[in-house]
Amino acid sequence: MYTAPPHLLALKDDQGSALAEYTIYPDEGLLCVRWHGHLTGAEVIKGVQQGSQWRDQFAYSLILNDKSDTGGDWSEALPWLQYEWLPLALEAGVKAMAYVFSPNRENRFASQTFVNALRPHMAIEVFEDLGLAMAWLRQQRCPGNSRPAAPFPRH
Repeated sequence: MYTAPPHLLALKDDQGSALAEYTIYPDEGLLCVRWHGHLTGAEVIKGVQQGSQWRDQFAYSLILNDKSDTGGDWSEALPWLQYEWLPLALEAGVKAMAYVFSPNRENRFASQTFVNALRPHMAIEVFEDLGLAMAWLRQQRCPGNSRPAAPFPRH
């Protein structure tokens, strides 16, 4: 019998608008983050920090990063994501991420830069369709689909 995953949190931005919604699928080790609105670097960092707080409570190795409902230039968060979040995520066992692009071209540069930074360290693919992203991500649970991650360089 299928039971709906718990809705963990709807995080709001400083103006009270929806920023991100988090849903966990515990049986699949999957965290889904659906972003909203015009994103800035500070908001992305805030949202990622919130999602990272559940690592001790819910073990997840798969992340669906859905930015299909966003715009904005959040590229100022890239160094933090690469050098602060990524090493901790890898240590916590994150193995794969499905990244759903925004149709807004404004944030494609930051998105592609982020994907390129993660690609040597984990399985990551980009999508424009949420259903395809989920299907690919669920395939990453199979042991035959895993690949060893490159070690993260320590500075």
